[in-house]
Amino acid sequence: MKSYLFKHIDNSGLVVFRIFFGLLCFFESVGAVFTGWVKRTLVEPEFTFSFIGFEWLQPLPGGWMYVFYIVMGIMGLFIMVGYKYRMSMLAFALMWSATYLMQKSSYNNHYYLLMLLSFIMVFLPANRYASLDVKQSPSLRSISMPNWCKAIFVLQLFIVYTYASIAKLYPDWLDGTTVALLMKSKADYAIGDLLQKPSLHYIIAYGGILFDGLIIPALLWKRTRNIAFFISIFFHLFNSIVFQIGIFPYLSLAFTLFFFEPKTIRDLFLKKKQLYEKSEVKIPNNYKLITSAFIIYLSVQLVLPIRHHFIKDDVLWTEEGHRLSWRMMLRAKSGRTSYSVVDKNTNEVIKVDMNDYLTKKQKRSASNKPDVIWQFAQRLKKDFAKQGKDVSVYVSAYISVNGKPSKQLIDPEVDLAAIEWNTFSHSPWLLPSKE
Repeated sequence: MKSYLFKHIDNSGLVVFRIFFGLLCFFESVGAVFTGWVKRTLVEPEFTFSFIGFEWLQPLPGGWMYVFYIVMGIMGLFIMVGYKYRMSMLAFALMWSATYLMQKSSYNNHYYLLMLLSFIMVFLPANRYASLDVKQSPSLRSISMPNWCKAIFVLQLFIVYTYASIAKLYPDWLDGTTVALLMKSKADYAIGDLLQKPSLHYIIAYGGILFDGLIIPALLWKRTRNIAFFISIFFHLFNSIVFQIGIFPYLSLAFTLFFFEPKTIRDLFLKKKQLYEKSEVKIPNNYKLITSAFIIYLSVQLVLPIRHHFIKDDVLWTEEGHRLSWRMMLRAKSGRTSYSVVDKNTNEVIKVDMNDYLTKKQKRSASNKPDVIWQFAQRLKKDFAKQGKDVSVYVSAYISVNGKPSKQLIDPEVDLAAIEWNTFSHSPWLLPSKE
């Protein structure tokens, strides 16, 4: 283990990845402002649905979220040029994590991956070459890095793609139903008619399983590496055009830097850099800490995506164990949900108009996602408490998963405002997915 983790290898891949990573962080942050995402998601809503436990984490008032994202963009540029690298990387990681945790209406697995990568990058010596830090302090310069710096990326990507592939092995994906529903929402695209063809749905469904399951082994094997790279370009550009998922397709292409030979990367991007070829093993004094952190982190990443198997009922129905599990674009859900508030003192029943509280995107989440439904019930209780009313909140929710007939999701007899959230177990107020 020590010889593997602390053998030094050429650092060309990490240096070039830092440059691309910082540039993509800049585009993601600034792009969120200019495309109106920040306005729709963080500025216009009266409040946001944070991750449970982080309700205190809310957007800054007024236009300060625009400033927040511009500062993140500047940190991205600092990362790219390697200026005050660790400070800039840590600042971006903390700021991105804050925006990730403060809202779930635009939840995306790729946002979670970017949060993980940002904290990983804090601890990597990515500024030891081609950086302003080295220009200011030449003693930092290095042409090598410990092998664990590469291994953490390869193993993280293997976990992401493998679990994404396994998650697709269920009937609605295999028969093309899920893909057909996802493509239906893309009918107004320039290639919208093509996306509606059943034959293409099967190609996307099974192509997605094969790509996710095989891409990392194919990139690791020298004989298939070039073919896998060109397939990756097509796959990720298709996803970028059709699903418009921000920087993730381009970040995924940047990851391939860790699979090609260092000499290839050096010759393409860093022609003046000396190639490291010694393969020395350098054991640092804190090797036990690094090794322990490496093992613990990867163990957590292996366990989190399978936790839904230990929670009652189907994760597609309950959403329990869905997040942080690389379950990407696996289902289409719709719901008809209403909230009734009952004054405990007068028994007056008050129908809630969701438009008075929520944006269009928030309404979708509060109509079919159990944790958001529970959070909205808690919010209603607090709002009525400010009016001097002690209330109960009951929910009628009929949900359709992947176009199937709607069924009742929430026990309508349970006062959601009076119960605690179950973080690690099944919530009994969720009705079963099957009779």
